[in-house]
Amino acid sequence: MTTRMFYGGLTILILLTLAVASIPITRNAQAQNNSPAPVVRAAQKWDTSLPLRDLEFEALQLSQRSETIEIPNRSLTQDYPPGSPQILDHVLQDSFIIISNLKTIFNVEGINNVNLVLPPDTQGDIGPDHYVQIVNMSFAVWDRAGNKILGPLNNNYLWRGFGGPCELTNDGDPIVLYDHLADRWLLSQFALPNKSINEGPYYQCIAVSTSGDPTGSWSRYEYLISQTILNDYPKFGVWPDGYYLAFNQFELLFHGWLEAGQGVAVFERDQMLLGEPADMIYFDMQSSAPDLAGMLPADLDGPPPPAGAPNPYMRVYDGNPDQLQIWEFHVDWMNPYKSTFTFKQSLPTAPFDSNMCYGSRNCIPQPGGTNVDAIADRLMYRLQYRNFGGSQSLVTNHTVDADGSDHAGVRWYELRDNGGGWNIRQQGTYAPDSDHRWMGSAAMNGYGDIALGYSVSSTETYPSIRFTGRILGDEYGKMPLGEGEIIAGSGYQTYATGRWGDYSMMSVDPLDDCTFWYTQEYYAAPGIASWQTRIASFKLRECVPLMLYFPLIGN
Repeated sequence: MTTRMFYGGLTILILLTLAVASIPITRNAQAQNNSPAPVVRAAQKWDTSLPLRDLEFEALQLSQRSETIEIPNRSLTQDYPPGSPQILDHVLQDSFIIISNLKTIFNVEGINNVNLVLPPDTQGDIGPDHYVQIVNMSFAVWDRAGNKILGPLNNNYLWRGFGGPCELTNDGDPIVLYDHLADRWLLSQFALPNKSINEGPYYQCIAVSTSGDPTGSWSRYEYLISQTILNDYPKFGVWPDGYYLAFNQFELLFHGWLEAGQGVAVFERDQMLLGEPADMIYFDMQSSAPDLAGMLPADLDGPPPPAGAPNPYMRVYDGNPDQLQIWEFHVDWMNPYKSTFTFKQSLPTAPFDSNMCYGSRNCIPQPGGTNVDAIADRLMYRLQYRNFGGSQSLVTNHTVDADGSDHAGVRWYELRDNGGGWNIRQQGTYAPDSDHRWMGSAAMNGYGDIALGYSVSSTETYPSIRFTGRILGDEYGKMPLGEGEIIAGSGYQTYATGRWGDYSMMSVDPLDDCTFWYTQEYYAAPGIASWQTRIASFKLRECVPLMLYFPLIGN
């Protein structure tokens, strides 16, 4: 394990999230069926806030310092052998198939770096009347006309008056999701009250709106994850029987961070929707599957899954063979100790190479400044789930070396389960020219169309935001619709560490189940951490109205 620290003499404070770096996916990944005993915990605190729109807001207080300070990254030693051979990518799309006519519909400026933080962890979701965006360390709300109606506010402002670490710390790794089955919003970030000395306890703070209006009141919860295990990189998924979570675990030992396996948890959604005390069921996978890490839970779009279906978790494994590994989280709220988290299956993929710059964060080139992070060691958010009645689908992506020259492209997948287990229906690596594309997010709408958004950069292309896609019936493994531009960058990042991301989000409009919404970072001017964000919507085609699930909201 290595820990890299960077120092500078600049006159700005950049507070970084405690994001643990680079979980290698080249490690031995022997799947095990043994589910450890679940840990059942009640929320340590809960209440319901006043409506956000009725509170008095203070201006964001920006930190000022005489020198640049970075919270050190907790890194794992990469085990890529020097001079590893180039892997032929059999599903590489290395050219544009057609000239794009993809255009955006809604395209507005999101939150910029009001908190002086790196990286932004750009994330957002769309509801029937609002778009909510969240970054490190603030959130804001827009209406569908593009008017900002709330924020940006510090993320922990949502816990104002709550007390404890959820109110008193603002540590980031945020997530916001729209729960279309209940017409509610979920917002979460972790809390590390003793981060200055790198010690626990470690918490997850969760808020669920009491209505479909994110400017209204919220039910607020504080959960102790562990006294000693850091819950890094938390990622959520909405499911009918719970709000599911995956996080990468790290333990402080002799003043250094050691990997401590995969953590998974589920929160009692039905109780949260009522604003009542809600339990957490947590599995520490370190003992039964110590090499497990970098997982995502499935996040539901569209109709609910079959009754009682477990939530599928997935991770990518760069090995022999390269593969996707699927686990299942089955929750039993009547008898929580009967809940299980077990291995389901491994699916060999087309060969890929995740070795981007031997795990170095300074990998993706810009026209100036320093190279930035590829984060090619894990699946990128989200793992999107859909139920089409006779079949179920999962869509996700990760960054790969497209041609053996540290040329970043996006490997994407569509999985299907027609009743006999999951299989890879199609896969492709999108790297149509010499530019680097990475940190993607993919989703499928109700018509079977898939959209992919990502960052793009090179020595000649400023960090920008683009998207591509395919419609149902297009050639398998291809994104043939060309490339749309959300915004062209005109600047670059100069901060030495190269932090970028660490994630973005593609969501699907619940009103028509056709329109895609994407949020991502870019640079309009050179700067240490002068990142900005954009929020945009687009269609891949005009969609004939479906018989939608949306009228079932609230049932």
